[in-house]
Amino acid sequence: MTSRPARILVYGVTGSGKTTLAARIGERFSLPWHSVDDLTWEPGWVEVPPPVQRERIAAICAGDAWVLDSAYGSWLDVPLGTADLVVGLDYPRWLSLGRLLRRTVRRSVAGTVVCNGNRESLKSLLSRDSIVVWHFRSFARKRARMRSWQAAPHGPAVLLFRSPGEAERWLRTV
Repeated sequence: MTSRPARILVYGVTGSGKTTLAARIGERFSLPWHSVDDLTWEPGWVEVPPPVQRERIAAICAGDAWVLDSAYGSWLDVPLGTADLVVGLDYPRWLSLGRLLRRTVRRSVAGTVVCNGNRESLKSLLSRDSIVVWHFRSFARKRARMRSWQAAPHGPAVLLFRSPGEAERWLRTV
C-alpha cells in the first residue's frame, strides 16, 4: 500500500484484540475510531436491530476517514465496499481464547463498563450466549473469511497478521 489509508476495518476472531488495535490505529493515523459494540448494543445488552446497525455503519462508512473495530455479517459488505485497508488479526485459537477468558474474567470481577453502560458478568460467561461460546462458533468462519479476502484479486488491501508482534511492528513502522 503506497498511500496512507483513511478508511480501515480491523477484523479478527473474538478475543484477538480488534478494539485495542483499532483505537491505536485511529490515534496513530489521526483517524476517527468507532467502537462497533457501542453502535450495536444498547443498555441492558439489548441488540440494536440489524437494519439500524446497517444505517449507523453506512453513515460512518460514507465518510472520508474512519476506523472500525469489527464488522458483523449482516452489514459486512458496507465497510468492505469503502475500506482502503483491512487489518486482519489471524491469531491462533489458544492466543485469542486466552485473551478472551482473561479479559472477560477481569471485566466481570472489576465491573468494568464495556459499552453503553453494559457490563460482563461471570454468570454471562457461563451462559449459552457467552462470548466464549461465540468464540468457538465463529472462529473458523472468521479466519476463513480473512484469508479469502487476502487471496482475492479485488477489494481493499488486506494485511493479515499471525501474531500480536507482527501487528505491533507494522503499527510502529507506518
